[in-house]
Amino acid sequence: MFFNNIGAIALLQLLSAGLSLAHPTSSSIFPRAFSGPTVINDCTVPGTIALTFDDGPDKYTSDILDILDSYGVKVTFFITGNNNGKGAIDATQQWTDIIKRQYASGHQIASHTWDHLDLSTLAEDDRRRQMTRNEEAFRNIIGVVPSYMRPPYSSCGSACVATMQDMGYHIVYFDLDTDDYNNDSPSLIANSQNRYKSALDGGNSASSSYLAIGHDIHEQTVHTLTKYMLDYGTSKGYRFVTLGDCLGDPQANWYK
Repeated sequence: MFFNNIGAIALLQLLSAGLSLAHPTSSSIFPRAFSGPTVINDCTVPGTIALTFDDGPDKYTSDILDILDSYGVKVTFFITGNNNGKGAIDATQQWTDIIKRQYASGHQIASHTWDHLDLSTLAEDDRRRQMTRNEEAFRNIIGVVPSYMRPPYSSCGSACVATMQDMGYHIVYFDLDTDDYNNDSPSLIANSQNRYKSALDGGNSASSSYLAIGHDIHEQTVHTLTKYMLDYGTSKGYRFVTLGDCLGDPQANWYK
């Protein structure tokens, strides 16, 4: 009885100090006060372009890192844990090495779930597992857990939004879709280039900003589109930054 009373008193003291008990499956191992919008559709810092790449790492990811290094540009990678038959990212040395390089190079790491499933169709526990399994992999590889995520298929209904908020995530969409996944051939990639060009031509670097989506799993995205986006964006006076930087969010907030 004495132990139970002491435990109850200690619990009350913790709660009165402003601490709360986490959901048993939430990502509270690395707690951080949640702030800012839950759902993000665009950048807020004028004159910036945040290039974001989904679904990797994959066989072309090292090439895109070489290109980004040559331009001195940082981007954001929304990483999927085990999709397209590539094997688990924390159990495959090739992917582990790439993610370590991404992080060490100053690129922002964000979550794109473990299996690339539609979160809106999953039960609550399965939805959480899609996130926590990716969190485990990130902890194993780089020692941190991202606070930004992008739902596969841009699908995250109200129940999904509530789950992500409870787990401390910002949900990220985009306002410039390169449609690269439909144009991954030398004869088609110009369609993605033109979509990007048209978007930038419709704004100006004094007041506009863009949150662009591409996929580093596609050869033409890596070897053709990325250089085009960097060259054309620079010619229009834009700075290329990470997602966090295009939102004015300090780097300390990118990870939990």
